[in-house]
Parts: sequence; C-alpha cells; structure tokens
Amino acid sequence: MYKLMTTATRSPEMTTPQQLSILLVEDDEVDVMNVQRALKKNGVTSSLYRAANGIEALAMLRTNSQIAKQNNNRLLILLDLNMPKMGGLEFLQELRADPTLSNLPVVVLTTSMQNSDLAAAYEYNVAGYIIKPITFSSFVETIDVLNRYWSMSEMPSPS
Repeated sequence: MYKLMTTATRSPEMTTPQQLSILLVEDDEVDVMNVQRALKKNGVTSSLYRAANGIEALAMLRTNSQIAKQNNNRLLILLDLNMPKMGGLEFLQELRADPTLSNLPVVVLTTSMQNSDLAAAYEYNVAGYIIKPITFSSFVETIDVLNRYWSMSEMPSPS
C-alpha cells in the first residue's frame, strides 16, 4: 500500500507545495477552450497563461516575471508541436539553450503521432509526450491525471 505525502507528513527539508501555474503554448482556439474547460471541470485553480506559438511563449517567459516567478509559483509548460511562426520543437530548442529557462518542465500535448516528433521532443528533455485525446471526456481525464501528478511533484523554487 502506498501513502501519499501530505504537508503534515513531509520531512522538514522538503518544501511546502506551491500553486502550479500553467503556460499553454497552443495556436488552436478549440484546443485552448478544451484545456480551459477540462481544468474547470477538474476543479483546477492554477493560473493559466496562453501563448499562440513559440515566439510568444519565449517572449512571455523572458519578459514577464509574473509567469515564471510570481510568489515562487511552479510553472508547467503544456506545448503543442504544430504551430505557425515557431513550432514546438523549435521552441524547445530555444528554451533549453536559455540558461534562465532551461530547467522549466514541459509536457508535449499534441496530435502528432510521428515517432520522429516523439524522439525529438525527448531529446529536449520533455517531462512527457501526450497525444491529445479525441473525446472531451478522455481529455478531461488526461488533464486530471496531469494535474494530480504535478501537484505531487517536487520542484525547486526559482532563484
């Protein structure tokens, strides 16, 4: 039997869980609405920021400290791969090359089932690669699993 560690059972050297913020890098308005609806349906109160492509996301991360460091929030990037201007793989390359952003966790959430995209994403150390579910109920379940996993995951505080 496994027991989840709550704040009361954590050892003193472990940090108190912090509110998770999400940066959704997605160009498709329907997918953005699905993420918003799935978060709401699961009772997730995380701050949600949105960029329509990799260029916007990098600009937001580099110039807006509210996203990356507000109240020492933890940040998770949900990344689509197929976007105009700068796609997901190009974004990952730039993100990992930037010393101030390189450690941010990224979960790819895409329709691409190409093995070359999967392999390339993991070469950039993504935390996961998820194919967007077709039905909304499956999408809600996927977002719930992501939220529960990241709520339990320990992450270092921003410096």
